[in-house]
Amino acid sequence: MPCDSGIPDYRGPNGLWRKDPEAEKLVTYDYYMGDPEIRRRSWQMRRGNRALRAEPNAAHHAIVELERSGVPVRVITQNVDGLHQLAGLPARKVVELHGTAREFICTKCHTRGPMQDALARVEAGEDDPPCLACGGILKSATVMFGERLDPMVLGEALAITKASQIFVAVGTTLQVQPAAGLAGIAADHGARLIIINAEPTPYDEIAD
Repeated sequence: MPCDSGIPDYRGPNGLWRKDPEAEKLVTYDYYMGDPEIRRRSWQMRRGNRALRAEPNAAHHAIVELERSGVPVRVITQNVDGLHQLAGLPARKVVELHGTAREFICTKCHTRGPMQDALARVEAGEDDPPCLACGGILKSATVMFGERLDPMVLGEALAITKASQIFVAVGTTLQVQPAAGLAGIAADHGARLIIINAEPTPYDEIAD
């Protein structure tokens, strides 16, 4: 779904990781924490992050219209762009499994703030801006490769999945666990499973 807002996907035929496998290091926790050069490159990547300039597309607005029609909609997303909220979906109805690129977080004291504040420091000449509160390493408030999902967030997603009557998986290869497994869990608990994706997924056979 973010592709229609100008945000490239990761694993599709023209995905970011296929075009530049080295880019994956920029969002891998151990590389990021252990190598200042990786962090400098990561901050430059964030400066050009299309997700922070993207606008919601027709799919985001359609979900908002569905929710406003009275259908009890909840969105569980692996995307980190915040476009569902920008489209008008209440934040309490969006579960961001992989966090948000619109905020930074300190890896030491866990201070959070708007990503634009950190990027302004990069624009002013700080190539690896430290936390202003404790001097720790800052990163995007997203879940990097090598990091665990927040158990509270995952627990909320599981509860929503098990209670759903219709579960629609949109624009995902359903390959990254544990998020991908939600499709199977929904089907196991009686939901109708609908998959909308350009490429085949491991869950196609059980989809309605």
